[in-house]
Amino acid sequence: MFANKLLTLAFGVLAAGLVSAAEVNVYSARSEELIKPALDRFTEETGIEVNLITESADALIRRIELEGVNSPADVLLTVDAGRLFRAEEAGILASVDSEVLRENIPAAYRHPEGKWFGLSLRSRVIMFDKSRVSADEIADYEDLADPKWKRQICIRSSGNIYNQSLLASMIEHRGEEATEAWAEGLVANLARRPQGGDRDQIRAVVAGQCKLAVANTYYLAGMINSGVAEDVAVAEQIGVLWPNQDDRGAHMNVSGAGMIKTSKNQDEARQLIEFLSGDFAQQWYSEVNNEYSVRADIPVSKTLQGFGTFKADTLNLEALGRHNAAAVRLADRAGWQ
Repeated sequence: MFANKLLTLAFGVLAAGLVSAAEVNVYSARSEELIKPALDRFTEETGIEVNLITESADALIRRIELEGVNSPADVLLTVDAGRLFRAEEAGILASVDSEVLRENIPAAYRHPEGKWFGLSLRSRVIMFDKSRVSADEIADYEDLADPKWKRQICIRSSGNIYNQSLLASMIEHRGEEATEAWAEGLVANLARRPQGGDRDQIRAVVAGQCKLAVANTYYLAGMINSGVAEDVAVAEQIGVLWPNQDDRGAHMNVSGAGMIKTSKNQDEARQLIEFLSGDFAQQWYSEVNNEYSVRADIPVSKTLQGFGTFKADTLNLEALGRHNAAAVRLADRAGWQ
């Protein structure tokens, strides 16, 4: 009897140890402050510990490739469908079969075989100085190539994945030849050599270096909510133009996640990705990260409401990765540095 009790106690301790040892290893290209609170909430709700490593997306993908079957990575978190496609092409992502993810995430924002899932949305839009440009002066991305905007446009380098994905979306919609002609027109209208990030383009508009900028919505929202007086003052002078509202809609992109093929904690990895598509995380993306939810039932933050409602491009974002190489070559030919 005493031996049986000891055996039962031993199994109980072992089981408790296994429960407490549940973990998931996350390689994240998102900065820690933009994702850790959601990961901490996941741990609170599930008891699964999250080990977080942050680095650039390309570095993380390469690291997982080099680590091979010995990689501790279970989940890759990154931004831009183009980078998710790179991870898929590298052969490091596993297919995830999840009814929860199929219900929460529209088909346009996830891989058709479940190799990656979009978790938040951002749009790459046209921004303008409200004191020098009226919203009715420009309507579409295509208008950025109009000679009327010669030396009036600021945009970051074509080496940036966000611009590559914008080009890729145009290739899908309009074809490579028309997109290259557009890129040449855009380059002819640049106010300066591409430099800096999206916030730098926004600041350049207010500084009078250009009248228009192309930037992701969350950068402007971040400036509005930064608490930095200078950035808030800049943001207040910027208007947001939602392009192509009479046809395909504004270009959309995602931050997203995929399970690593060699994951040792596949159940925990699936649970984490499902959690990030759930109510708490989706509200977090909206309220704190200034991004749009992938779910229509999650309210838009007050800051994003200030940008107005818009028609979004419903292009399946797999196309952004599929056309990435062509977009890079096209930009080089057009002289977009």
